[in-house]
Amino acid sequence: MTDYKLLGEQIKALAEDEPGFIPVLSNASALLFDNIENLNWAGFYLMNKGSLLLGPFQGKVACIRIPLGKGVCGTAAGEDKTQLVDNVHEFAGHIACDGASNSEIVVPIHRGGKVIGVLDIDSPLLARFSEEDKKGLEAFVKVLEEYTDFTGVEEE
Repeated sequence: MTDYKLLGEQIKALAEDEPGFIPVLSNASALLFDNIENLNWAGFYLMNKGSLLLGPFQGKVACIRIPLGKGVCGTAAGEDKTQLVDNVHEFAGHIACDGASNSEIVVPIHRGGKVIGVLDIDSPLLARFSEEDKKGLEAFVKVLEEYTDFTGVEEE
């Protein structure tokens, strides 16, 4: 079982040293990738020129730009709602950056009440993510929102 509270405390401590979004999100993706079992990708997409642009991540090569409303990430950002998908192959408009991904969870990130990016986590297992993962990752993102300096990231 993943200790999301501990992960939140760890990223908070790292962000206190240097709150810039590049180092914080780089460390956050490494923390998540190393501490959550059965992942093949963990990272971030950030708002840029009206779409999501690839940010810091751990895993295989990824899609560089995702339009709002497209795929799981674009849907999460466009609807401002966490997307927990048991089988990405059944998700309308899924963007297959890595054919090995079978389930996915995407959590919107906010600044000033607006979506400025998403946390995206993929697994090669079907139905890998639970409601407990959803709550834990949403709490983790709240820590990021509070302690990260997102200056330079565009708003939706």
